[in-house]
Amino acid sequence: MKEVELKFEREDRSGLIAVGSYLFDAARRLGIEVEADCERHGDCDSCAMKVKQGNELLSEPTLAELNQLSAKKRENGERLSCQAKIEKSGEIVVMTNKKKETEKPEVEEKSKEYRKEFEELPLEKKIASLLELEAIALGETVSFVLNSPFKIIDIAMGVMAEFGLKLEDESKNAARPAEHKNGKSDEEDKTKNKREKRGKGKSVEETSDEK
Repeated sequence: MKEVELKFEREDRSGLIAVGSYLFDAARRLGIEVEADCERHGDCDSCAMKVKQGNELLSEPTLAELNQLSAKKRENGERLSCQAKIEKSGEIVVMTNKKKETEKPEVEEKSKEYRKEFEELPLEKKIASLLELEAIALGETVSFVLNSPFKIIDIAMGVMAEFGLKLEDESKNAARPAEHKNGKSDEEDKTKNKREKRGKGKSVEETSDEK
């Protein structure tokens, strides 16, 4: 199997790649992440790379490359890695494009700006701003209650029912006789009295028998 020695300068990685592989796949095999906004259909230039050495070992530029890359870029050795195929053995040196920095979310930027502006405000205006935020939060809460009446009613009814059951249990416990609160019933007291009477009767009989 024919192979080519492929080196990626920016990442400082190199390895042997089989002839017949696309530059895109070769980069992935060496652990280099390549962007592909069009999912490798040749409809964008996000996977473009600059071939610094060994361009003659690659396939001829495809129609997609002619459409996506300007003549100047092609002259500088740029190829779409999803279209450029390794056809001959030898040595190829590639420089990948610098990855675009991920743009910070707009919300995060605004949050930082607001925090900075807030820190620069005098104390009176800081308090006024906090009160304004509190009013907005209160307004949103009221709006939620008005827009969700059935949900709020269900929650309120559930809380009231639980509270009512608790009060009912407490009322029943308060109305119980003292002996019931201690866990004893009238039947238990009667049984205890009967046992005591029987015990006394037996002791009297034993005394008379001894005489």
